[in-house]
Amino acid sequence: MTSTPAANQPIFNERGLMDAQIPPEADIQRALMQPTDKNLGDWLESRVARFSTRRYDWDALKFQTQVDERYRRAQMRYMGTGATGVASDNNTVPSAHFTFSTMVIPAGGIGPSHIHYDVEEVFFVLRGKMKIVIEKDGERWESILHERDLISVPPGVYREEVNITDEDALMCVMLGTPKPITPTYPPEHPLSKLKR
Repeated sequence: MTSTPAANQPIFNERGLMDAQIPPEADIQRALMQPTDKNLGDWLESRVARFSTRRYDWDALKFQTQVDERYRRAQMRYMGTGATGVASDNNTVPSAHFTFSTMVIPAGGIGPSHIHYDVEEVFFVLRGKMKIVIEKDGERWESILHERDLISVPPGVYREEVNITDEDALMCVMLGTPKPITPTYPPEHPLSKLKR
C-alpha cells in the first residue's frame, strides 16, 4: 500500500522535483544569448519592462476574490507570469531563472495560505506593513515585515500575507523558477475546493 505524501512533502524523480516545469539549463542559457536576428539595442530593449507600459491585473486572482473579498489583490508583471495562474503575458521580459512582479494588497487584504512545492518565494515590502504567517507540520511562525523588509520563503511550507494597515500595501514578489507550478491551498481552506 502506497501512501500519499503530506502536502509539504515534495516528490522527487531522477531530474529533481517531479512535475517541475523548468527547462534544461543549457536551453535556458541559449535563450539568454543575443538572437542573431537582433542588434544589441533591439535585444536589450526587449529585456526592459517599463513601469509606463505595465498595468495592475486585478483579474489574475479574481477566483480568490469570489471566495472572499479580503483576497482581492492585483499583480503587475515585469518578468515572467509568476504563479497566479496567468498562462502568458507578452508584455513581460522573458523569465529564465525567476519571475518578478509587484502586488498591491488593499487595506486588511490577505494573500491566502498557499504552498509552493517547487520554488523559493521572496516578498519585499515596498510600502506598508505585512504580517507573514508560515506553517509547516503543525508549527506556526509569524512576523511583521515593514517597508524595505524581505523574507525568502522556502518551498514546502504554507505562507500567508496580511496587510495590517489602513492603506494599500505594495510588495515585490519573486519566484525562483521561470514557470512555477500553480500553488495549492491547505486541504481545509475554501480555495482548495476550486477547480481552475
